[in-house]
Amino acid sequence: MYRGSPAEAYVAARGLGEVAGKFGLGCVLSAQPGHERYQGMLSIPYLRPAGGEDGVATVRFRCIADECVRAPDGSYFFTVGQKERHDHGGGKYRSLPGDPPRLFNTGALIQASPVLVVVEGEFDTLTWELAGIPAVGAPGTGTWRDYWTPALLGYETVFLIAEDGPGLTFMDELAGHLPNAKVIQMSDDQDSNALCLSRGAEALRERIGL
Repeated sequence: MYRGSPAEAYVAARGLGEVAGKFGLGCVLSAQPGHERYQGMLSIPYLRPAGGEDGVATVRFRCIADECVRAPDGSYFFTVGQKERHDHGGGKYRSLPGDPPRLFNTGALIQASPVLVVVEGEFDTLTWELAGIPAVGAPGTGTWRDYWTPALLGYETVFLIAEDGPGLTFMDELAGHLPNAKVIQMSDDQDSNALCLSRGAEALRERIGL
């Protein structure tokens, strides 16, 4: 139910419409029993590189309610440099009950590439993929699992992208376990998607020196 949905409009405004199909983004407009709490949310599947029965390890959901993501004039908060306002108690993102943290876009780990980008969040992961750089995303600070680290050791360089203070602490700690890591701090607390929207995908490549 993605086509013509509020989720499609939101993703397009983020500049990610080109990769939405590749990552199977969707919108919950007709929730199955038990999933009513996700009604109206953007759905983000965690795809299995090897496929499997349905090719999906899990799904996360993101709030895109107008009152949370749009200013009174109808523009999206992120287009005018403002933070979204998810004050409803449910938070910006929701996972399935009992679901453990998972690494997003593990398909990037089987691409032939000398470099890899690690970010926080699914949208920034999609943004780097749009720029042509393989990327994986942790669902947030404090979610990293030790058993993810060995998958990053074979690269020439792993760029760890930090957008703010907590993110920098998170990436610095991870860099302590990766001899091939290079921590890149974004300017003005911008995330990768914001930089891409304002200056284009090439600005991302320049930020990491490629």
